[in-house]
Amino acid sequence: MITSEFAFIIILGLFGVLASLPMLLLPTLFAPKKRNPIKLQTFESGQPPTGESRIHLIMQYYSYLIMFVVFDVTIMFLFAWGVSFSQLGIQSLQVLLPFLAIVLIPMAYALTLAGKRENW
Repeated sequence: MITSEFAFIIILGLFGVLASLPMLLLPTLFAPKKRNPIKLQTFESGQPPTGESRIHLIMQYYSYLIMFVVFDVTIMFLFAWGVSFSQLGIQSLQVLLPFLAIVLIPMAYALTLAGKRENW
């Protein structure tokens, strides 16, 4: 049986999805279908655009982006865990250690990417 709290979360999620669908579909109905060359130009803070408007991502910084995202999420989780550690006790390590093990996977991938010479 679904409890009332769980049903409220499901209803709230469905409302969020149903409320956002018109906002996603309206631009496809009213947006111009023809590509405009002015829209494809690069915007450079009021300066005349130079170069092409579509550029490739510099892979040299991709590994640092992954590291930032991993560290950001980890620090937020560790801060919340550290603040509530006195109330949670040592049993909270059952949640913390698997989380840290999962976080090490993208961190190891980012470190191997950062070490590749072809990205530099």
